Amino acid sequence: MSILNVTEQLYVDNTIVSSEIHTYESYLPTKLSYNDEIVIPIQEVDKFTLPCESFFEIRYLLNGITVDSIRDVSLTSTLKAYLSYSSSDSVRLQNAGWFPKLKIIDNVLVDSKGGFNLCIPLKMLMGFFEDYKKILVNVKQELVLLRSSDDLNAVISTEATDVPKVEINKLSWNIPHISVGIPQELALTKLIDRNIDIILGFRSWELVEFPELTETNRHNWPVKTTTKLETSRHIIVAFQTSRRNNVSKDMSKFDHCNIRNIKVFLNSDRYPYNDLYLDFKENKYASLYEIFAKFRQSYYELQNEPIFTPTEFKDIAPVTYIDCSHQKESIQSGPIVMRVEFESSENIPKNTSAYCLILHDKLISYNPLTKIVKQL
Repeated sequence: MSILNVTEQLYVDNTIVSSEIHTYESYLPTKLSYNDEIVIPIQEVDKFTLPCESFFEIRYLLNGITVDSIRDVSLTSTLKAYLSYSSSDSVRLQNAGWFPKLKIIDNVLVDSKGGFNLCIPLKMLMGFFEDYKKILVNVKQELVLLRSSDDLNAVISTEATDVPKVEINKLSWNIPHISVGIPQELALTKLIDRNIDIILGFRSWELVEFPELTETNRHNWPVKTTTKLETSRHIIVAFQTSRRNNVSKDMSKFDHCNIRNIKVFLNSDRYPYNDLYLDFKENKYASLYEIFAKFRQSYYELQNEPIFTPTEFKDIAPVTYIDCSHQKESIQSGPIVMRVEFESSENIPKNTSAYCLILHDKLISYNPLTKIVKQL
């Protein structure tokens, strides 16, 4: 807008008439216990919904076809959140139960009677809801949640023998229903009648776990083989020692395991190109923190505002972020074999698990007229 254009006409946006939050519950509202599969459906296919604003495993389905899914939800979302959110974000997300610097003695989430109430944006948990910010047209939706068999990895206790139990009394899915103006409704109706596919592009989050590393100081981990349509763009590698199924250990924290260097290979290309030369005992991890702090700019094109100071990074989340967003065309010409090589200054401790969080491209198409959903 030019400051010299004094005759410019005012523009009033009437394309959206209203946006109302509607609440949906599962088929069986009382079936919310261990190992239960909780299915929350949206049957109203004639409504325009905006799912981006709205356990062990979560799946999101369109017309009965899985579009996006996430396993080991707590670990995956925690790893992603440590790199994604700033300190100001974490204050707002306390309403979702997000306390990244919480100490065991702090008790701000649960009241004196042991109750809690949370509102968790789905974009914190799945890539589809974070990336796809348009309405869905004439499509049935389902959100499927599978509870874990226990709560050992969700609760921290000062007593190692405690067997915690979390009871969920109510679980609902709040999703905006969008009402549009008459011209926009006609345009959307014509879009449906044209019988064309609509492309949904987003970045899916996939966690691969190495349950127990051997007690050596060098490891070569073949993580997975992918296609060019699911190209890995961002990779996060983390370690935990004796934390899983240990109620006295905080599962939201990670261990550095005295890692000295780490590389990710996509076929023969390696990331990063230079060695890291880490030494956690001597507090030499500035290069690792610098890479960690650049995630927001690379992934979201936002200003870098890391949630942790360097010291907090070492104590809470000394994870390795690998930016693979820029790749040679030759890599994407066929199957892509991903492997992780890392070495430590001493043998990896016993009961150490390795995690590789892969943020990769994903394309889904759906046809509002024929209701056909397929992965490209």
